[in-house]
Amino acid sequence: MPRPANSEKPARAENTALLRDIGARVRHERAKHAVTRKTLAQQCQTSERYLAQIELGEANPSVLVLDSIARALDLDPVDLMPSGRTREAPGGRAVNRARRIALIGLRGAGKSTLGRLLADALELPFVELSREIERIAGCSIREIHDLYGTNAYRRYERRALDEVVRLHADAVIATPGGIVAEPATFDALLGHCTTVWLQASAEEHMARVAAQGDTRPMAQSREAMADLRRILAGRAAFYAKADATFDTSGRSEAESFAGLLALAGDLLGRASSPSPARPAASGNRKQTAASA
Repeated sequence: MPRPANSEKPARAENTALLRDIGARVRHERAKHAVTRKTLAQQCQTSERYLAQIELGEANPSVLVLDSIARALDLDPVDLMPSGRTREAPGGRAVNRARRIALIGLRGAGKSTLGRLLADALELPFVELSREIERIAGCSIREIHDLYGTNAYRRYERRALDEVVRLHADAVIATPGGIVAEPATFDALLGHCTTVWLQASAEEHMARVAAQGDTRPMAQSREAMADLRRILAGRAAFYAKADATFDTSGRSEAESFAGLLALAGDLLGRASSPSPARPAASGNRKQTAASA
């Protein structure tokens, strides 16, 4: 599909976040399908340079261009166009970002249990993103994977996040452990929420999942533990992008909740009342509460 000669327009400043999001999704899908940029550009009848600009968020592609990219990657154009984004304030931080607290980390870290307690204490709605995914899909997460595959699950995951952000300016959100696997979705989470990585040792992750009644991870305990350690190691760099880290290892539920509540209060206070003397430093500083 030919692209008009004058379609390479510079992005307007207020749209840069949206274009970066689209670009990240195009880049991720192209890599996932093992298609080179040159090949995709040829299939879309556009220039490789322009496609590179799209992937970097430096170009404002038309609907027709996005449609041609989606069809070349066997996708629906909607898959490349995020929906339900909130307006961003100066500096790239989403409006009301601080009042949405998202808990990230592997299953068994305490996201659901501590998230409900935190939401009650802060008098905020509690949202479990997995339940929202199931509601939108009309079936369980396992059925989504079994019937439609991982790509469909990731699309439902993004739709659920967009909807939660659109409906809740204030909330505590428990996220699925694998939300970091989709770069555009994880970037959207980081942009719209104050994020806290709930850490725990591999042994505690395993024990807590088993205590919830799921004995499947113990069926091949040695192999399962090795797999769990690999997953933790592989995702650590992504989880570390959170605004703060809280280690629940060796803590009771009451101790973990008290520490997390103190951390959340500090994060909300700092974000809503930035220091006028050094705003950049306070906005970029990470906080760790391993010994809170």
